[in-house]
Amino acid sequence: MAETAADGIANEDRGETVEAFVVAKAGEALTEEDVISFCRKKLAAYKAPKFVEFRSELPKSAVGKILRKVLRDEEAGKKK
Repeated sequence: MAETAADGIANEDRGETVEAFVVAKAGEALTEEDVISFCRKKLAAYKAPKFVEFRSELPKSAVGKILRKVLRDEEAGKKK
């Protein structure tokens, strides 16, 4: 993985569920199951993502910080 970001997305049963946004390294073949199993080994069960979205790039500010609010707004737009 080259870059990752995680955020809580709305879930009717739990209130929020973790979703990971992943940018894979060039030539790397990752699957959703690979990312989730890696996270389950390293994190507590409630912190591990339930969903993974692969992207070519993550939105960033002028100084290079990942803009989680943009990711959150994009996800909210998909649910409508």
